[in-house]
Amino acid sequence: MEEGGNLDAQIEQLLNVEKQMRLSGDVAGTKKAATDILELCFKEGAWKTLNDQIIVLSKRRGQLKQAVTAMVQQAMQYIDQTPDLETRIELIKALNNVSAGKIYVEIERARLIKRLAKIKEEQGLIAEAADLMQEIAVETFGAMAKTEKIAFILEQVRLCLDRQDYVRAQILSRKISTRVFDIDTSKEKKKPKEGDNVVEEAPADIPSLPELKRIYYELMIRYYFHNNDYLEISRCYKAIYEIPSVRENPAQWIPVLRKICWYLVLAPYDPMQSSLLNSTLEDKNLSEIPYFRLLLKQVVTMEVIQWTTLWNTYKAEFENEKSMLGGSLGDKAAEDLKQRIIEHNILVVSKYYSRITLKRLAELLCLSIQEAEKHLSDMVVSKALVAKIDRPIGIVCFQTSKDSNNVLNSWAMNLEKLLDLVEKSCHQIHKETMVHKAALKV
Repeated sequence: MEEGGNLDAQIEQLLNVEKQMRLSGDVAGTKKAATDILELCFKEGAWKTLNDQIIVLSKRRGQLKQAVTAMVQQAMQYIDQTPDLETRIELIKALNNVSAGKIYVEIERARLIKRLAKIKEEQGLIAEAADLMQEIAVETFGAMAKTEKIAFILEQVRLCLDRQDYVRAQILSRKISTRVFDIDTSKEKKKPKEGDNVVEEAPADIPSLPELKRIYYELMIRYYFHNNDYLEISRCYKAIYEIPSVRENPAQWIPVLRKICWYLVLAPYDPMQSSLLNSTLEDKNLSEIPYFRLLLKQVVTMEVIQWTTLWNTYKAEFENEKSMLGGSLGDKAAEDLKQRIIEHNILVVSKYYSRITLKRLAELLCLSIQEAEKHLSDMVVSKALVAKIDRPIGIVCFQTSKDSNNVLNSWAMNLEKLLDLVEKSCHQIHKETMVHKAALKV
């Protein structure tokens, strides 16, 4: 065909060829004719005609799946070469309409939606971008690469967090199992058996699995930060800290380890927090930041911590976090830190005292009697410890009231132990007597 000829005439001729090939069931010929039409429109710069032809070709009677797939894939290559943004959006929408509801081009549709959402986000329409992304359930796509699926879901989560839709962000994040990040990708891939779905290779712009792991936990930190869930934030930083690329670079792991220490101290006391605190304290890398080793050591040791001394020591470090990875610890962090130290001190007092006056307790906590009583009451309500306050005489009792059955059982156990000891003693005395008698006879 001559260059610069009548475009409509050339398209008409190719449409006739496409019809013949389609009716005769020639897959290769139909694909070639369809892609040639698109190529012709692209070279002539007829973008509106290109969009129309994509829709016309896809709706022709008995159109072959392979031809539609080839057309969509071919047209997707032209998206970056569009002259302006409006043309680009029109082309994406045309391809989206063609691929909607067709399972054989579901991956292409997901990629198109992702590109359209990115354009919407650049225009400041975050809510629209998030709604577009949520239409696609990539977890059901068998042929999509695992890394691409994860990257797509993470993009959905990020957009939900950007629009402050925290409930939906949590629902979407649960579609990703954290175990998937620990799979060894260096192992040789199994060859697909006959009849298995062929998994497509992920595009070059999709991050690697360790990088996706980091992105995932950074997004989860944003989610938990909204709820001030310090323990979960520290667990997320712990997961980032265990990524090999982070462990190898001190410039990366030192800020992460600092954050782990801060958030563990900020987290309310519970068995999980205590376990993480002790495991972090055993980390050899903690010797590189001795201030934080000392902080964890103080929290683990069952001794009363003076709040003013601690705050004066660590205030500068606390303020420095703003300029480090992850940003500041939050507006309420300083207030929560004081709360945790008070809770720690009350737990220490409960370990050493069975009964104590409120006045003495307030002195140990460096608080007024009313504040000490309030903090103690809050801990009792949250079941962090068991205590009773006799307000008229101002005495706190940390002893738990024993059940009568338990008391009787403990007495029975003590009697049993006593009888065992008596029996063993009698046996030893009898043994000694027999030895001495035998010696005297000799």
